[in-house]
Amino acid sequence: MPSALETLVKILKLEREQGCKNTAVIGGIAAFGEKWTQDAHKQAKKPEHHLLVDELAVNLRGYEGLENRADRQSRISYMLDRITGRIPPPPEYRYTPPPAPEGAPSATDSAVASSESPPQEQAPPRQRPERERRERSERPRPERRDGEQAADMGTGGSRPERRERPRPEPRDMPQGERRERRRPDQPQPEAAADGPVESQPPHQERVEPRRDKKPNRRPEKDTRPPQNRGRQQSQQSDDDDEDDRDSGGSGFFERDELSYDNYDIPSGRGRKGKSAPAVPDIPAPVRLARVPRRPRPEMSLEQAGDLLRALEQPVSVIKGVGPAMQETLGRLGIHQVKDLLFRFPRRYDDYTHIRTIARLTPDENLKVTVIGTVEHAEVRVAKKGRRDFFLVLDDGTARMGITFFGQHWLARSIRQKQQIVVSGPTSMYGNRIQMVNPEWEPLDVENLHTVGIVPVYSLTEGLGAKTLRKLIRSGVDYWSERIPDHIPAATLERTELADLGWALKHIHFPEGPDHLMHAQRRFTFDELLLLQLAVLRNRRAWQSVPGQPISITDEFLDAFLQHVFPYPLTGAQRRSVEDIRRDAQSNLPMNRLLQGDVGSGKTAVATVALALALANGKQAALMVPTSILAEQHYRNIEAALHRMPEGLLGWRRPVVALLTGSLSTTERESIYRDMADGSIDVVIGTHALIQEGVEFKDLAVAIIDEQHRFGVEQRGALRGKGTNPHLLVMTATPIPRTLALTIFADLDLSIINEFPPGRIPIRTRVVDPVNRERVFEFVEEELKKGRQAFVVHPLVEESEKIDAPAAVEAYERLKDVFHRYKVGLLHGRMRPAEKDEVMAAFSTGAYDVLVTTSVAEVGVNVPNATVMVIEGANRFGLAQLHQFRGRVGRGEHASYCLLLSDTNDATARERLQALESTTDGFQLAEMDWKMRGAGDLVGTQQSGGSRLQLAQVMTPELVELAQREARTIYEEDPDLTQEQHYLLAERVAMHGTDNTDVS
Repeated sequence: MPSALETLVKILKLEREQGCKNTAVIGGIAAFGEKWTQDAHKQAKKPEHHLLVDELAVNLRGYEGLENRADRQSRISYMLDRITGRIPPPPEYRYTPPPAPEGAPSATDSAVASSESPPQEQAPPRQRPERERRERSERPRPERRDGEQAADMGTGGSRPERRERPRPEPRDMPQGERRERRRPDQPQPEAAADGPVESQPPHQERVEPRRDKKPNRRPEKDTRPPQNRGRQQSQQSDDDDEDDRDSGGSGFFERDELSYDNYDIPSGRGRKGKSAPAVPDIPAPVRLARVPRRPRPEMSLEQAGDLLRALEQPVSVIKGVGPAMQETLGRLGIHQVKDLLFRFPRRYDDYTHIRTIARLTPDENLKVTVIGTVEHAEVRVAKKGRRDFFLVLDDGTARMGITFFGQHWLARSIRQKQQIVVSGPTSMYGNRIQMVNPEWEPLDVENLHTVGIVPVYSLTEGLGAKTLRKLIRSGVDYWSERIPDHIPAATLERTELADLGWALKHIHFPEGPDHLMHAQRRFTFDELLLLQLAVLRNRRAWQSVPGQPISITDEFLDAFLQHVFPYPLTGAQRRSVEDIRRDAQSNLPMNRLLQGDVGSGKTAVATVALALALANGKQAALMVPTSILAEQHYRNIEAALHRMPEGLLGWRRPVVALLTGSLSTTERESIYRDMADGSIDVVIGTHALIQEGVEFKDLAVAIIDEQHRFGVEQRGALRGKGTNPHLLVMTATPIPRTLALTIFADLDLSIINEFPPGRIPIRTRVVDPVNRERVFEFVEEELKKGRQAFVVHPLVEESEKIDAPAAVEAYERLKDVFHRYKVGLLHGRMRPAEKDEVMAAFSTGAYDVLVTTSVAEVGVNVPNATVMVIEGANRFGLAQLHQFRGRVGRGEHASYCLLLSDTNDATARERLQALESTTDGFQLAEMDWKMRGAGDLVGTQQSGGSRLQLAQVMTPELVELAQREARTIYEEDPDLTQEQHYLLAERVAMHGTDNTDVS
């Protein structure tokens, strides 16, 4: 029969699985706790066990009083952790054994006498030599963490922070607490010489029974997987009910050393059976606080330059790369030696810190690596005929289910009893831990023998991981000793960065985590520094050709603002206008980035920039990514410019034209002629603005909206339509200021961080998926008022590899849910004309509900849309979610953003709750950077350019460091002609600067 504590574990897991609604048992958790407490006290064998029962009873009684679901989840997790011994007891429930009376015999030298039986005659106890007593007192024991503090859960406190269990260290144990380890299946003697000492009256005599023969303790053969040797096998697992069995019927409370999650290294047996510290088979990782620095080899600049240029040799010069392998590597983009050397791993398998399944906790934002044996494998047929590959992985501590959606062909590669390595985030399915679509590879025994950090690279057909590692190892071994360092030695000293050769070696084959950190830090700094030097050089080249100075008077600006805009500009808008006005007055062409939240008034600032050109008799152009957005800007800007008072320009009303791909040939050629002869003053269009045949008479101002949607060639083509016009690029994607100053180092930055007065804040809520029906009911209430709604999904169609909400399938369902209303579908796989047609129909009210994907991030103004529902919100970044939210709240009606997550992961929920707490896009971008890294933020800003390989490990501190050094070098030597910058100039030239020009 299961023990009381095992029963409680099952109840707690069931309660967590049911959403912490106090429904796991009839009558509720508190009522169950009263009966359970009585049974548990009957089974408790030690004082510390009674204290644990009392503590759990208090937590069970207080469970109903917790109204917040998160608090209930925390309470359950805390109780499970206390049961499994993962965290120590709080002070008020910590057992302290009473001190032994002076002169009493040692607990290790006497047996426990039963208090119920009369004393029997025994042989006089043998006097042990002092040496033996000293050796026994020094026997290693797992260290108790009595010094740690736990939260008082009896008053509804939160779960204490989980900490790593320290390795056991030998120490003297107090009398009365020492005992030998015993296998769970070994029978318990009535009185053992070294057994646990029960609380006894001080006057009771303790005697030692006679021992005729020492028990045979020959060690059994270790058949466990290599990663588990030296670790204590557990009888229980917190997240696997298969292991929730009673062991040998000896009582649950007797497992204080073989608890659910105790995998500490036990003591070994030394010579002659004496206890000796166990030696782990995995060595401790090598620590490195400061990178080593060695003198640079003596060589001339010409020699160093030749070596650096030798990196551009074909990859076939590397040993082992023949014609066939060269073609295979080419599919990965590896054509030259530098491509192979700087092809950094996409992840690392740390064989010194392999996680055991029994210790895994669900975390969809953290990748973990597990080694195990495939115990079961099968192909399962899911809905709509999708064939999934499912396997059960066993690593000796517990089992875990792994599902590969739609990847049934893996049945040919992964076999039963095969040892594999899997890496990916974990989640819960029911009450079991699982992985979905993890990265995997067969276990390479060589990796276990090296016991280190193994790089994992992206592969292609015909190229195995071992082969690619061998090729990279060959190249790294040769070049790490020879590659010249392009960063000046003084810069490395100031920044405390690693030498290039050392970093190259340890970015691929690190000796320890510190080595890897220093190597990644060096290469991230290199990428940032080269990027900034390249764009600063482009800025210098851009400004080397004089522009056309244009200016306006204060009287003109005041009159224009008063008549064109029915509202006063905000302080941030006025500052941005002054920045543009100051830039345009110079003969150096303006190169400015205008960054502001959705709805912050960037278009008003752009309209003032257009007026600068008009006031000086010049032409202006505005390029946008979609036809529907071009039409919106055309209507708004034309109406605004026509509100200018007659005579303000001194000649005539400005002519505004719209140029898109949907125009007929006749209309398009007419606009071409009027642009060329100067009849058109302002043209607003899409990519059609940069087609062949488009010519301006005198283009002075070029503006690009949603600039990250354009490639660098397209932006350069617009700039080339005039004589070095003033350039203003705009983006509504929030990006941290420090990062913006790095990626756009050739641009001056203006930020609009205020909203026009009178705008109604958008109410944002994170909603549990179980309340989806209530969300749709709320949407229908808004539709009844004549409003409109967006429903955003992360995928276009259901994926075989990603289990996430999809728009096409949702569209079919929502047509039934909102059968009284018109539902439209918009996604990125549609043709541009189709997308524009759907979006135009939604903006005019032809559709009430628009089911869409991330294409809704940039769209037209729909003042009547008041609800934004985002399915799978945890799969988007905070900046992108903020962009979605900005699609509503543009009219006079109260608006709402509802976030539905497809996971209960605490980290994902924390991110979404951050969106509830603020509407400041820049603050959210900073938070996103800290939580998820800069990779996604950089990716949205580098369309058409070179993406930073190590953007995910970029930190604000490193970005500022690279900025400071780039400015120092540029101000000292802008052409990089000084001797110490010779190699740096060569490296900048190799960086591919043509693709880093923002314009």
